[in-house]
Amino acid sequence: MTSAIEAIAAWSHSASTFPPRARKRAIEAIADTVGCMIAGVDDFSTQAVRRAVAGQISTSGESPVIGGGRASAATAALINGTAAHALDYDDNFHPAISHASAVLVPALLAAAAPLNISGAALVDAYIVGLEAQAAVGVGVNPSHYTVGWHSTSTCGAIGTAAGVARLLGLDAAATARAMSMAVSSAAGVKGQFGTPAKPFHAGMAARNAVEAAAFGGAGLTGRLDILEGAQGFRDLFGGPDATGWDGLKLAQPLAIEGHGVIPKRHPCCGSTHYVVDMVLDLRAQHGFTADDVAALDCLVGIANARNLSYANPQDEMQARFSMHYCVALALVQDRIGLADFTLANIARPDIRKLLSLTTMTARSREEELAGGRLPHEVVIRLRDGTELTAARQHAKGSIADPFDDNDRATKFADCCARLGPDTTAELYGALTRLDEQPDLSFLAPMFA
Repeated sequence: MTSAIEAIAAWSHSASTFPPRARKRAIEAIADTVGCMIAGVDDFSTQAVRRAVAGQISTSGESPVIGGGRASAATAALINGTAAHALDYDDNFHPAISHASAVLVPALLAAAAPLNISGAALVDAYIVGLEAQAAVGVGVNPSHYTVGWHSTSTCGAIGTAAGVARLLGLDAAATARAMSMAVSSAAGVKGQFGTPAKPFHAGMAARNAVEAAAFGGAGLTGRLDILEGAQGFRDLFGGPDATGWDGLKLAQPLAIEGHGVIPKRHPCCGSTHYVVDMVLDLRAQHGFTADDVAALDCLVGIANARNLSYANPQDEMQARFSMHYCVALALVQDRIGLADFTLANIARPDIRKLLSLTTMTARSREEELAGGRLPHEVVIRLRDGTELTAARQHAKGSIADPFDDNDRATKFADCCARLGPDTTAELYGALTRLDEQPDLSFLAPMFA
């Protein structure tokens, strides 16, 4: 009987022609992640990881490192993946409940650097890696994520190993070996959210995926039924409601077509986004100010509430995982940007005084089991007695409420301010034409 890993690996190796819409969405996701990597280069988490492996960075390594220098592909993936996730501005991916691209793009770029890889080959490998992440994720989620595993660094590493294997030209058997080895390195707990360990999880997963592909290519293997087998991934990581992979269907349709990845409108935990979007929408519709608000109640999913454990954030990372802080920002301004997550802005008196307005409640487990994917809800009570309500099932950036070209370009420019407007425009233009690029040398400015 074919195991789940063997089925995923066989498809990953053999899939050939991907539709134009899938390629366009993949290119948009790659460009978004490049911007996030550039924005995250100076974050504490990125710099700490860089210091830890400083002895492995030189001028002659095989792959470029964000912030300068070169290193082995695995080390470059570690640093660059940390940078991609450092500011929590990178995309979300519902099938794996992961920040898929923050693992996938740095791993692919690091593995591609020593090779003469075209832009089109990078896009192919991205689509394959994303599909593999989705296939792994559906067998254990949402139970896996709700119980406390960080799917970005568990499902993300396993699926990304298939994408790297595709990029390296490994056959189906070697791809399966790579995925099996990645299962053994899958790790990352959500108790670390709100600390520099969370972005490290993305870097760790990218490194693990690159190494797993190397091990698979060299013949190292483990059990190929390690996802579904006894004492395997489902048994140990799945949580109480994991369904497994019976009847697994790949590319029907492709995950990037049926679900897409969701670029972030706000540089903070995605668990805040539905509520923040609703607050911004209600303000635009009704014209109230923060001074008019007496209370704000929000209802969110269990996992979302667990992700947001900082009602009174004390630093930048905690603020990104604080519903109370993000809602306060949305009550006083029309856009939340990278500059809002600095110590100086977190200490703003006009924001601090609003934190106590917000009450966050989680749905019950019974509701979630019975209702599938449920919307988040908001009730805003104004001082004059008016009550405003809203519900949202999809964040801005999703297929249901997509970014337009201006949204994507504006975010990229925000992320890449350090490069200057001319270099930013040139890099973004080249990324949008990724399928036409004969190689990836045009990315050099991002690593300077």
